Amino acid sequence: RESVSRSQRRIRSGHHPLTMSVVGIDVGYQNCYIGVARSGGIETIANEYSDRCTPACVSLASKNRMIGNAAKSQMTTNFKNTVHGFKKFHGRAFDDPLVQVEKPKLPYSLHKLPNGNTGIKVRYLDEDKVFTVEQITGMLLTKLKETSESALKKPVVDCVVSVPSFFTDAERRSVFDATQIAGLNCLRLINDTTAVALAYGIYKQDLPTPEERPRNVVFVDMGHSSFQVSITAFNKGKLKVLATAFDLYLGGRNMDEALVDYFCEEFKNKYKINVRENPRALLRLHQECEKLKKLMSANSSDLPLNIECFMNDIDVSGRMNRGQFEDMSAQYLMRVEMPLKAVLEQSKLSRDDIYAVEIVGGATRIPAVKERIAKFFGKDISTTLNADEAVARGCALQCAILSPAFKVREFSITDVVPFPITLRWKTPTEDGVGECEVFSKNHAAPFSKVITFHKKEPFDLEAFYSCPQELPYPDHRIGCFSVQNVAPQPEGESSKVKVKVRVNVHGIFSVSSASLIEKQKGEGEDMQIDSESKVFSGFQIYEGASGEKPDPAAGGSKPKVKVKSIELPIMANNLRQLDSDVLNDFVEYEHQMIIQDKLVKEQNDAKNAVEEYVYDLRDKLCGIYEKYITEDDSNRLTLMLEDTENWLYEDGEDQPKQVYEEKLDALKRLGQPIQVRHREHEDRPRAFEELGKKLQIYMKFVDSYKQKDERYLHLSAEEMSIVERCVKEGMVWLNSRLNAQSKLGVTQDPIVKVADIIDKIQVCE
Repeated sequence: RESVSRSQRRIRSGHHPLTMSVVGIDVGYQNCYIGVARSGGIETIANEYSDRCTPACVSLASKNRMIGNAAKSQMTTNFKNTVHGFKKFHGRAFDDPLVQVEKPKLPYSLHKLPNGNTGIKVRYLDEDKVFTVEQITGMLLTKLKETSESALKKPVVDCVVSVPSFFTDAERRSVFDATQIAGLNCLRLINDTTAVALAYGIYKQDLPTPEERPRNVVFVDMGHSSFQVSITAFNKGKLKVLATAFDLYLGGRNMDEALVDYFCEEFKNKYKINVRENPRALLRLHQECEKLKKLMSANSSDLPLNIECFMNDIDVSGRMNRGQFEDMSAQYLMRVEMPLKAVLEQSKLSRDDIYAVEIVGGATRIPAVKERIAKFFGKDISTTLNADEAVARGCALQCAILSPAFKVREFSITDVVPFPITLRWKTPTEDGVGECEVFSKNHAAPFSKVITFHKKEPFDLEAFYSCPQELPYPDHRIGCFSVQNVAPQPEGESSKVKVKVRVNVHGIFSVSSASLIEKQKGEGEDMQIDSESKVFSGFQIYEGASGEKPDPAAGGSKPKVKVKSIELPIMANNLRQLDSDVLNDFVEYEHQMIIQDKLVKEQNDAKNAVEEYVYDLRDKLCGIYEKYITEDDSNRLTLMLEDTENWLYEDGEDQPKQVYEEKLDALKRLGQPIQVRHREHEDRPRAFEELGKKLQIYMKFVDSYKQKDERYLHLSAEEMSIVERCVKEGMVWLNSRLNAQSKLGVTQDPIVKVADIIDKIQVCE
């Protein structure tokens, strides 16, 4: 495909019959960003607050939900029902150690669901309600979808959503379910650092050719709650992730908490107040400490922290500088190096093999974090990517690549499996168990492998993560896959069953298909894994990025045998995802909540329209409308406006939309005639003057014709008489209307409207 300049972002609208949208969503622990592809390239769009950053925050109330910026403003006033930091609960049980550590830090309540998962308990529509994490994320995605639709002016369905590279199967399935609740078609769950790598690489004009040594770039992403690192190899038109490492408990919020701890202790000694006993005060302190941390990143001098009416009507203040901050954050800063070391070891590269170190994520703005990264790799770090928006832009690029609506420069992505995966099954051998690691750590993904079994009856394949001690998740099981309808051959021998296992584009593992192959001679092992003729412990594996390879001919000289393949049903059990019935119920309930939010918004808009009209009309009655209404009428109308204002704050506080609309119509019946008088009085002189000028021009034109002006000799006498008659009629109409209007006072409705005068001008023309 033709090369396109960087300014055009290598993206052009395709001539696809469907008007499709291309959206990438970065759902962070604290904030979300939306990237959209337009024909000019990728842009990060702003929400209704003109903010490109939407807080990952959902607030539930007695009538509706507030999501994003509106919810964040409720964090201190409605803290028990305002949910934030919920991303870390995806796919996790209530008894999960991570959940139990987080629980006491939260101002809202967690609840154990019947299936053991983590639920979020809030008060919504005046009743206690427990939502799943998928539902809460679904609400957030609904908001981001609406923001996208508002910017693109068309429906949004297809999208690519980011997830941390360390998310396990259970967490990924949970996020994927959330996208479905929001009515989105998620084309890919993409790892954060992989999205960043795509945003970096697709614009590079000078990447090595496929035959040359690749360019190795380190991507470091430290956000609010976690720290991710990947090393990616780039060649022209492709990227290959070599390794990933992470610390899912290290992020900007650790530094915030260090500041909070410090000021809690200081305020206890200085003001004799216990901040931790007051959830609202603690939330305010967190917000102020986060602001202070950001200021210290840009400023090394002493900085103040002041909060008015903090607790018990006490104003508090403190001071902090960057040196003190770094000292108190030392335990966290020490941990920066570990993932960097791990990723370098896994990739089997040296520091000299690294071309560049790119950093993104809000916490990489902290000077001490930057210093440690630069020191470890022994080179200056690069900040060519937008620290906040790079992930969303990468997601949008991937969506554009996957969407038929856009033509994008070819760019293939090979990601990795973050944790090794093993399959286990029952065997007739002495120990009764067979197992094999089907995907090693940092194995290429998406990827399929075909395993050959020899079985006489249906069998189960249990999938689990191979190294529980390295897994940042308490349960190493992925799920159980039952291959059904297996029976022995007519001769009583075992049947040959080919099973395809896959890690798909979302990073989710599955046994994707199984087929029965009619028995061939000379095969008797219990199980084979087809690989590029790699044999281990008596079986083989075939593998391929997109599908299976054919069986190699045994011995290489036997003639090919035509075989019959029968698809076998597979039952998946114990997968950590929502049942289809439950998912459908959640989709329906989300739809109901959207309708409820819309009704409340329309009601509020109608109420605000009445309030706005009352204030606007009252101001103008004492201003520009004053001379257009009699004193008696003005007094009556002012009284009515006061009554309406009082009603709005009493009986009219909560009324149906229709009541507000009727109230507004009643006010407009009185207000609009005054508005019309004012507008007509202001615009009428100009309109009369315009008509007069036009008539004078035509009169001169008639006089010139009568004086035999050679410019008009080509016109007939009949044509000129029509013009003359029109001019005379116009003059009569103009004079009569001017005369009639001059007899009326400005408090009376006009006898001639500006629209009538404009019509007359057009008739003359």
